[in-house]
Amino acid sequence: MTEHNTTECLLFPELFDRPVVAQFDQRQGSSDGGAILLGAADRRLGLTAALAASLEDAREPGKVRHELVELLTQRVMAIACGYADGNDAARLAADPVHKLLVGRDPIDGEDLASQPTLSRFENAPDRKQLFRLAEALAECVIERHRRRLHGRVRRITMDLDPTDDPTHGAQQLSFFNGHYDTWCYLPVLAFLTFGDEPEQYLVTAILRPGNAPAARGAVGILWRLIRRLRRAFPGAVLRVRLDGGFATPEVFGSLDSQPGLEYLVNMASNAVLERRARPALRVARRWSEQSGQTEHVYGECRYAARSWPHRRRVVYKAEIVRAAGKEPKENPRFVVTNLKQGPQWIYERVYCPRGEIENRIKELHDGMQIGRTSCTRFWANAFRVVLTAAAYVLLQELRLRLARTGCARAQVATLRERLLKLGARVVVSVRRIVLHLPWSCPHLNSFRRLALSLGALSG
Repeated sequence: MTEHNTTECLLFPELFDRPVVAQFDQRQGSSDGGAILLGAADRRLGLTAALAASLEDAREPGKVRHELVELLTQRVMAIACGYADGNDAARLAADPVHKLLVGRDPIDGEDLASQPTLSRFENAPDRKQLFRLAEALAECVIERHRRRLHGRVRRITMDLDPTDDPTHGAQQLSFFNGHYDTWCYLPVLAFLTFGDEPEQYLVTAILRPGNAPAARGAVGILWRLIRRLRRAFPGAVLRVRLDGGFATPEVFGSLDSQPGLEYLVNMASNAVLERRARPALRVARRWSEQSGQTEHVYGECRYAARSWPHRRRVVYKAEIVRAAGKEPKENPRFVVTNLKQGPQWIYERVYCPRGEIENRIKELHDGMQIGRTSCTRFWANAFRVVLTAAAYVLLQELRLRLARTGCARAQVATLRERLLKLGARVVVSVRRIVLHLPWSCPHLNSFRRLALSLGALSG
């Protein structure tokens, strides 16, 4: 097609002093030129290779065109670039940068897998393979930070949190959940915080049926994480923070059985706890009447639910909330803990920072589309969740390497827009593959810093 041929093009005749023609005919171009950074990060982590090694290939060898590691890498990279839907493979299969990420020649290499092939791939793993995938993901994340921190860190904090994943079809094990008032799945997500670092690193993501209690699977997840963390960081103090849905006898029993483990678990209010906090609430109300503002008082007590074998320490915040035009409202909060420090320090300095993982969960929903669980089979949807988690881990790796820059706390969607979504022309010669990226890129310095950090050579 010549530059004067206007077939299959878009015309903008009145924008400038001559007609503007837009044609989608650049077969050596890609809109994801910056995704080469993902490939470099994956090479350093060994993430997709470890995940692929957890899968079993039941296909006939003579009919295989796309190896498992290629299929998995193709899907993870596409999700990281913002293509959560497998249908996007219809166009991306010929994208030179995506072919390069899978290890194929960007121009002459065979096209990547089609959407039907990816759909069969996503439906293949069974429960055992998904368990191994979750183990491999956690192992990669922990090993990455063991190397980064040289196995030395004072404290590691583990946060578990369920989230809702609304469903909109006939998906297996989708149930109506009264708490979220929708038909949904309930994935549980686990994050690690090393020392006082601001980032919470995703370490596992497991899909569960929509009617699963919040604590389902929590004991097994915590036990496996604790075992791995103690092996990787033998001198670290381990701390667990959980919300009220995990306050079950089984979880408390497991936490108490781990020597040296610190824990904080939110506890739902009940008549006994409210009675213990009543004197502090009266003080808070008096202070609130005097100041006209929200006031709170901290305290503690010893408490044992009927199903508990012994009493445990409970710290509480007795709060009176004032809002314009509304009556003052009591808002007592309770946290079960084995820490020895004062109640206010425990609640404000240790437990409240747990709320930061809500931002990570929002990233997974809004920036990564972890809720794109539209397959009919439950295990296929569970596989999609793991693939999305792996893509998020790669983006977190990029953010980690941008510490002390303007992108250090950027959302993953922002990182994608700034660093991955770069138009590129791919030129292949005998000696090298060249990605021609736009010189006018506003975030050129961040891109260069990442490239050098991930092992690129300047030249």
